[in-house]
Amino acid sequence: MKKYFAVFSMVVMSACASVPMTTPEQDLAAKQFPKAPSDKSNLYIFRDEGMGGAVPMTVGLDNRILGKTASLSYFFLTIDPGAHQITSEAENTDVLDINTSAGEEYYVWQEVKMGFLFARTKLHLVPQDRGQRGVLRSKRIIDQSLSSE
Repeated sequence: MKKYFAVFSMVVMSACASVPMTTPEQDLAAKQFPKAPSDKSNLYIFRDEGMGGAVPMTVGLDNRILGKTASLSYFFLTIDPGAHQITSEAENTDVLDINTSAGEEYYVWQEVKMGFLFARTKLHLVPQDRGQRGVLRSKRIIDQSLSSE
């Protein structure tokens, strides 16, 4: 019985959750890593791991829900410079406070960890080279906060 539970758990954890994606053209454009406008900051929030793929995780920015990530997915946002709070929800909630500067780009990795029963999340501000590698492995998600404005 334990063997069947282990196999079932592996299948569930490796399956992919479905989240709304941008067009391939929008994905490719963001993967060119455009320079941020002189009065804005570019922010990438990415999840580049296969583990926990069946578990969508809600991502928020400054008290608004951007949407959910799945395995190998990312958000690309152009935001005002200054203080921002990024949240990630799974079995737990993690919060990352960042301070962005105009004309700069930032990369936040949404790490997936195994929790007691479900996947857990941890946010990390990472260097540009690590961030770009993660984004290139992933597909761009639609920022759902824009559709409600």
